[in-house]
Amino acid sequence: MAPTTRPPGRPRSSVDAEVFAATLRTVHQLGYTRATVDRIAAAAGIAKTTIYRRWPSKGALVTACLVDTFGPLPLVGHTREEDVAAAVRFGARRIAEPGVAAAFAGVFTDAIGDPGLREILSTQLQDPYRQVLTESLGLSEQRVLFFIDIVIGTLLHRMGMTGEPMVESDVDALIQMLQRELR
Repeated sequence: MAPTTRPPGRPRSSVDAEVFAATLRTVHQLGYTRATVDRIAAAAGIAKTTIYRRWPSKGALVTACLVDTFGPLPLVGHTREEDVAAAVRFGARRIAEPGVAAAFAGVFTDAIGDPGLREILSTQLQDPYRQVLTESLGLSEQRVLFFIDIVIGTLLHRMGMTGEPMVESDVDALIQMLQRELR
């Protein structure tokens, strides 16, 4: 039996993890605009061609990084109210992580004038959460999109205006407001 060989270079998952960590670190330190692919590659200790082989643009890289950072939505509730609370708290925790809010705001800004990036954001980042929430909350797709807009928009606005994540009491108030609206 011939020995199995792996392709040269580091395993893909290892490189992806290093690039995602370098992306958030660079965005956190320099801001989204100054976090160029060159700087992200240098921070990850790889060639920028390695990044461009995986992601066609900085926006696609940042979107993949956000998808990785957020991961699956941890809905554990047995009621709509519990799932709303879990989803909002989950979003608040993730957006509070260093570099995440700046990455979100930056890629959203780029997407305004880039239909291709909007499609990447929609299909890779928003759609998985929309589908889970539509099923879990038993709401229409349009209502769930409104829910996502309110939560993410509010959390990002607070970070952008204060530089700080939303305090727990305000997260609680946001949850209560949404629970009343979704009854």
